[in-house]
Amino acid sequence: MNSETDRGDVLVRAGGLVFGFGAVATLVTFVPMFFDFDRFPSFAYWLCMLMPVGFLVSLAGMLVSARAQRRRLRGRQAA
Repeated sequence: MNSETDRGDVLVRAGGLVFGFGAVATLVTFVPMFFDFDRFPSFAYWLCMLMPVGFLVSLAGMLVSARAQRRRLRGRQAA
């Protein structure tokens, strides 16, 4: 297996984990609205920004994997 494909897979998995952590943080920050608690500190709301960061990391991993696959196909066609 190609090292670029492996890098792409690692990026997709890491992005999924970051996205999941951001999703949990987003759900947690909505709790005070429904149960009349005090607001969380502002860093809790900044953790919600991990969702789009994780999405972008996963997208970058998919693009790296696609490029590696295209290179392998071109190499096979040239041979």
